[in-house]
Amino acid sequence: MSHPLLECRHLYKSYQGKPVVADLSLNLAAGEILAVVGPSGCGKTTTLRLIAGFERPERGEIHMGGKPLVAAGVFIPPEKRGIGMVFQDYALFPHLNVYENIAFGLKGWSKTQVQRRVNELLALVGLQGMARRFPHQLSGGEQQRVALARALAPQPQVLLLDEPFSNLDADLRLKLREEVRTVLKGLNLAALFVTHDQEEALFMGDRLAVMNQGRVHQIGTPEAIFARPVNRFVAEFMGNAYFLPGHVTRQGIQTELGLVRQEVPYPPGSRVDVAVRADDIGLDLQGPPNGKVVGRVFKGLLNLYQVELRSGCVLPSLQPHDYFLPPGQPVHVYLSAQHELACFATESDTSEVVVALPVMQEET
Repeated sequence: MSHPLLECRHLYKSYQGKPVVADLSLNLAAGEILAVVGPSGCGKTTTLRLIAGFERPERGEIHMGGKPLVAAGVFIPPEKRGIGMVFQDYALFPHLNVYENIAFGLKGWSKTQVQRRVNELLALVGLQGMARRFPHQLSGGEQQRVALARALAPQPQVLLLDEPFSNLDADLRLKLREEVRTVLKGLNLAALFVTHDQEEALFMGDRLAVMNQGRVHQIGTPEAIFARPVNRFVAEFMGNAYFLPGHVTRQGIQTELGLVRQEVPYPPGSRVDVAVRADDIGLDLQGPPNGKVVGRVFKGLLNLYQVELRSGCVLPSLQPHDYFLPPGQPVHVYLSAQHELACFATESDTSEVVVALPVMQEET
């Protein structure tokens, strides 16, 4: 990206001596949606607040359009940054109606200009006919649309969205995220979208920035991050990866499930863990048993099994919805991946925080 619209350089922010954002750098192009994703408490919201100007970094710089918002001796206040923000709790003014909430940031606009702009936005977010309603008269989805319209009203250069769908039920979340992405792309508006939901990040972002413990671990397209995670945390958090132990040979990686033939960035003899996902693991009853079923979750179109290998290693496997195997069933487990698998040296990255995967219960 040669000329980013927004650029954060080595931002650092701590609370009570504990780093919340640590040496964070990222950039955003005009018209791009960057999804910032990570677990709760990783520094996502603080990053947005630093960019918006609600917090001051202790170190680092923020530039927009080539001009400093935060630098040595420079701190542009929030209202002069040209940045809009949609908050997690909507933050609508309860004593103002929908029209007044949307118009709130249009200071210095004529009455005619305000009316035209508010009506445009009501149509854009699908709230025609609701201008005189108050926030308490709206559903959660309608309140979120008002919050989006209010943030868009002053025509910001960049829009920040802080987990905007987290208070909505699952079906409405799916509907609204499609609508919001369509709106942002239709306006060609640059946006930073914060979420802890991996699926939401993959859907919303042109690129993703994966955060943990105040740091960005990887930035890239959704496809690149999913296929080529740079470390164990990214592999687990973004891809629900499990790890299959192995050792490097001249032909590839020898594992309990056979040889993985691919190039490996480690010398022969190195111990590694191969990142595998549920669609990489096959099961059948024809081959020699080398594992047993220890759990199953029915997901409608699919069954998600957990199988335990003889070594005690537990792996997931996706199977058709009508393929039923009872707990304790001996099975032949094999690698079915038709693509390269990420792998990591077993003894490296010992300081990383690894996010635990949920444990599936045996059916009774």
